[in-house]
Amino acid sequence: MSYKTVNPYTGETLKTFPDATDAEVAGAIDKAHNAFLSWKEKPIAERLALLQRVADGLRKEKKEIAKLLTIEMGKLYSEAQGEVELSAQIFEYYVKNAEELLKPEKLPVADPAEGQAILVCDPLGVLLAIEPWNFPYYQIARILAPQLAVGNTLLLKHASNVPQSAAAFERVVLEAGLPEGLLQNLYATRTQVETIINDPRVHGVALTGSEGAGSVIASQAGKALKKCTMELGGADAFVVLADAPLKETVRWAVFGRHWNGGQVCVSSKRMIIDAKIYDDFLSQYQEGVAALKAGDPFDETTTLAPLSSQQAADEVKDKVRQAVAHGATAIEVGPKVPSQGAFVQPTILTNVTPDNPAYYWEFFGPVSMLFKAKDEDDAVRIANDTPFGLGGSVFTARPEHGAEVAKRISTGMIFVNHPTMVKADLPFGGVRRSGFGRELIDLGLKEFANHKLIDIVDINAPF
Repeated sequence: MSYKTVNPYTGETLKTFPDATDAEVAGAIDKAHNAFLSWKEKPIAERLALLQRVADGLRKEKKEIAKLLTIEMGKLYSEAQGEVELSAQIFEYYVKNAEELLKPEKLPVADPAEGQAILVCDPLGVLLAIEPWNFPYYQIARILAPQLAVGNTLLLKHASNVPQSAAAFERVVLEAGLPEGLLQNLYATRTQVETIINDPRVHGVALTGSEGAGSVIASQAGKALKKCTMELGGADAFVVLADAPLKETVRWAVFGRHWNGGQVCVSSKRMIIDAKIYDDFLSQYQEGVAALKAGDPFDETTTLAPLSSQQAADEVKDKVRQAVAHGATAIEVGPKVPSQGAFVQPTILTNVTPDNPAYYWEFFGPVSMLFKAKDEDDAVRIANDTPFGLGGSVFTARPEHGAEVAKRISTGMIFVNHPTMVKADLPFGGVRRSGFGRELIDLGLKEFANHKLIDIVDINAPF
């Protein structure tokens, strides 16, 4: 797999790591299974107390471990620290809420005189998490915190370009005092991933990544009859209605498309603007994007990060060229980005028609597609004309009306007057080619649980 740290700003290879051996993978599964047998028996209050220690540990080391995110995938250092804080908040959400959320649920029955029915959530066992590079800590926290709370254990196969970040998170967990085997980072190969999925002691797979990776892993999990969740790509619509406050909307549009270097599955990739205000929006949006400053992600004045690798930057540039070759107009915005580093010039694509393959693509970088909608109905039509269905947003001076429009857009998440956001207390997930399953809050807590019925019946009940 070639696990290595390559600084995307300098291009320097800093450290390499060998792939896991088959013996290491087998040993990790053994350890995870044995840890599960004891972890599931701990009172939930004890489990949650240890989760609080993980949150405390993340905050204690925030500045140091945030540096790894900036070094390995180019994230702005301020954003990297924010990611560490968000990860801590996710652990604390379950510390505060998991015990209540996991309480047995008494079910309504037709005849209470015959007995009672109770639904309980039991942990399944060992899980495999396959995670991407764009939010290295958040992605771990999003699956690990709820699964530890419910009583499961986790094997982690992280992206090959963030090996030190993955190891750092495992270290924080161990130093927090959690038993060994609850989280194990593996520099696993693709063949070993399939071996893990097929092991009978492994009961589920959670993947966040590309459509291609999702298709492969979902197929392997299906053949093994294992539960899986897929959090895949997105091409979120940013719908601007005719009455939207333009200044504030443009400010959110610039942020929504360019945070994390534009490498966010829920960033505002398709901006759909009512024709009445399209020209004004485009003019102000260009000004906002032009004000972004590309540079060293450790520099506090930098507001546009490099992409995660030179390969990623080259792929985005090639996609722009293909879009133009099929009839799109590309507007490069702002000062020229530095020649050093995996930067992509912020670009606005217009005149992208449905016969252009780019119309259905996800651009994972600072590239915005703008569409002119005839009216509100046309805006909704364009928003839904995509194979994806992850997040989206609607901007309007009438929030209640915005909520009604939001109901018409087919996504897993939709926000009114704010780009799609990630928070510890909001669910995450999409539909169609954006995947299936949910993470966070009670939905994520119970994705990999056995929803077990206990039906207590009067022994003298009639046949």
